Formats: sequence, C-alpha cells, structure tokens
Amino acid sequence: MDRVISFFFKGLEGLLVLLLAAMVAMVFGNVVLRYLFDTGIDVSEELSRYFFVWLTFIGAVVVGRQNAHLGVETLVSRLGDRGRKLCMVLSDLFVIGCCVVFFWGTWQQAEINATNYAPITEISMLWVYGVGFFASIGLGLMAALRILRVVTGRLTDHELRAFAGDYSDDEAHTLREHLE
Repeated sequence: MDRVISFFFKGLEGLLVLLLAAMVAMVFGNVVLRYLFDTGIDVSEELSRYFFVWLTFIGAVVVGRQNAHLGVETLVSRLGDRGRKLCMVLSDLFVIGCCVVFFWGTWQQAEINATNYAPITEISMLWVYGVGFFASIGLGLMAALRILRVVTGRLTDHELRAFAGDYSDDEAHTLREHLE
C-alpha cells in the first residue's frame, strides 16, 4: 500500500512539474509575442491562470504529505512528548475542520461553477475550482491519518521532532535536500 501511495504522490509531483513548465512556456511565449509581434494567444493567458490555481492546491496536498507546511514551533519546541502530541492532534483537528468548511464551500459553489464557462476556452469553471474537492479531501485525510497514528502509538519520534521543528543538523540538511 505504501508503494501505491508513493507512486500516487510521485505522479502528483510530475503533474506539478508539467503545470509549472506549461505556465512558464505560455506566459513567456505571450510576452515574446506581445513585445515582438504586438499579438498574443488568449488561450494561454486563461490556461496559465487556471494552471496556477491547480498548481497551488495540488502542491498543498503534496507538501502536506511531507509535513513541510509553514509552522510556528516556538511553543511546541519547548514542550515534552505528551504536549507535542496534544498540539499535533489539536492542530490536525483544526486542519480537518478547515478542510470540512472548504469542502462544503466548494460543494455549495459546484452547481454555480458547473454552469459557468470560461470566456475563451469555454470549459466549465467546475474544472477550475473543483480542485478544492481534491485539496480538502487530501489534506483532511492526511491530518486524520496522523491523528490515528498518534492515538495508536505508531507516530515515529522523527515525525514528532519534525512537528516541533526539533531537527538535528543532519536531519535539517536531509529534509532541505528532499524538498529541493
């Protein structure tokens, strides 16, 4: 199962690379066309905006799996293991609550977005904003699974130290290399 999940997230990382490369190509191409030929490709302007939305939300899920979102460890780093675990569970409950609200809002807007069409590509706006379903489910599941690991005692010391920002120099260097 871990291999399937790893393969899925590698696929998401590949998708992020493709989205970013397409954005760069479209925006750069449009800049060149505008300055040199006084023209542009309308579709590329619209698609680059949509790719940016997808890139942001899919990237949030990928980074969530790596526990690399921004965090403030000022208080948590001063606590013992029990305090850190309590803060981890509380923050993950807060994340789940935000994911529920985000999912519900996306659900409420889905009917409206499904009947609105992009002005140039004429794709349903649900394809653009529906990525909120993916992000809210993905981040919510990861937070719920982490709570489950805490409750069942399967949380590793490395995960707990990472949550508290308590890295050794070697761990910080390894994490930095992994994220780059």
